[in-house]
Amino acid sequence: MKDDVRWKVGEVARIARVTIRTLHHYDEIGLLRPSHRAKGEYRLYGRADLERLQQIRLYRDLGLPLEEIRAVLDDPDFDRVDALRRHRARLEEKRDETDRLIKTLDRMMQGDETMTAEDLFDGFDQEAMEREAGERWGDSPAWKTSQQRKQRYSKELTGAIQAEHEQLLRDFADCMAAGHGPDSAEARALAERARLHIDRWWYPLSKEAHVQLAQLYVCDPRFEKTYETVAEGLARYVVDAVTANAAA
Repeated sequence: MKDDVRWKVGEVARIARVTIRTLHHYDEIGLLRPSHRAKGEYRLYGRADLERLQQIRLYRDLGLPLEEIRAVLDDPDFDRVDALRRHRARLEEKRDETDRLIKTLDRMMQGDETMTAEDLFDGFDQEAMEREAGERWGDSPAWKTSQQRKQRYSKELTGAIQAEHEQLLRDFADCMAAGHGPDSAEARALAERARLHIDRWWYPLSKEAHVQLAQLYVCDPRFEKTYETVAEGLARYVVDAVTANAAA
């Protein structure tokens, strides 16, 4: 790729697989402004512009809002190689998830009766749900905080956090099976553990905000399935426990 090559906005949109409207928006907010203009004020992008667009796409894939991406890229201490290295690590993680999912499907096709409940969901990616969450709450301080923390976590720590969450679900299920009502001291203690889990690892969460968040567990079928897969009726049980904990 020669340094003196210039691309029109439509060409860049095709090459980078983004819309022309997206490029115009990036130009308007100062995130990516074409370095050159042709006669008639046509936008023309150079090699450096395309490299910056690549970085923008990488950071968007990592979940950063556009405002933070601009701050990062305009930072004189920005390390491009480190950014590429981190993105490569993320792709390797996704490859591992895909490999695990393929193995899960193979075992199911072979009729493997030794598969546990956890095995059935090994390899399933949470990316789609996270993207939707970003669309819903991307401008909120809580979402930005959670994404900033997420970038600092190693693969091992992320796995430990997920394991802690899964253990919480099992503990809730055991509590329910033991006959403790959602307003019992045992259930409220678990609800508080769940709140502190989010507060510690993702973003500050008050008891009142936890109640609002918990409503998703029964209002959104995808969230509800996460709990119902562990135990039937668990989603409503957890919501009621969280509500009781906030009222205590």
